[in-house]
Amino acid sequence: MSKKSRKKSSKRPSGSPTAKKKPLKTRASSQTRGAKTQPTLASKSSKAAAEAASHTAASKRLKSSEKASKPPASASAVSAKSLSAKSLSAKSLAEGQKAPAFRLLRDGGNVVTLSDYAGQKLVLFFYPRADTPGCTREAIDFTRLRDAFTAAGAAVLGISADPLKAQEKFRDKHSLGIPLISDEQHEMLEAYGAWGEKSMYGKSFLGVLRTTVLIGSDGKVVKVWRNVRVDGHADDVLAAARSL
Repeated sequence: MSKKSRKKSSKRPSGSPTAKKKPLKTRASSQTRGAKTQPTLASKSSKAAAEAASHTAASKRLKSSEKASKPPASASAVSAKSLSAKSLSAKSLAEGQKAPAFRLLRDGGNVVTLSDYAGQKLVLFFYPRADTPGCTREAIDFTRLRDAFTAAGAAVLGISADPLKAQEKFRDKHSLGIPLISDEQHEMLEAYGAWGEKSMYGKSFLGVLRTTVLIGSDGKVVKVWRNVRVDGHADDVLAAARSL
C-alpha cells in the first residue's frame, strides 16, 4: 500500500464520528418537523370544531327566536274566527223582532228584568265604559230628559260591561238619575247586538258598541241606533219614543 493511500484511510476511519452524526441530525430534524406539524393540525381541527359548534348554537337561537316571535297559525285562525263571529252577532238584532229577555243587576244591587217593563216603552242605551267623556255626556243627557221620557210613557236604562261598583261610582259622581245595569258576562250586550269587534290605533278588539234600542209597549224592537254620536242623541230618542 502506498503512503497516500495510508493517509486517506487514516483520515476517514470506518467508525468515525462524522459518519454517525449525519443520521442523528436527519432524525432530529424530521422529529422536529413532525412535532411542529402535529400541534398545527390539532389547533386547526379544534378551531374548526369550535366554529361548527358556534354555528349550530347560533342556528338554534335563530330558530328559537323565530318561533317565539310568530304565534301559531292555529291560534291566529281561532282569534280571527272569534272576532268574525262576534261581529256578525253585533248586527243580528233587527227592528220588528221580539226584544231579547234579560235578567241582570243594576246599581244598588237590585235585579232588573225585561218583564219589569211589560206594557210600556223602554229605551236601552249601551255605552262602552263608565265615566269616560262620551259616556258621561250621554248619561247626563238621558238624565236631563228623564221626566220627558216618563211623560212619553218610556223608561230608560243604561247598560255597560262595568262592574256594579264602577256603575255606582259613575252614578254618584255625576248625579245620574238613570238606572245603570252591569253586564260583565256580555250576555245582554250580545243579545242586543251591542258587543262586537272594534278597532283603535290599528288594533282590533272586542268591546261594547255604542248602541241604543227603543222597545215598544208590545215588547218588540221599534228602532235601533248603531254607532251612536252622543251630541243630540238623547233628544232624537225622545222624539222617536213620543211618536209611538
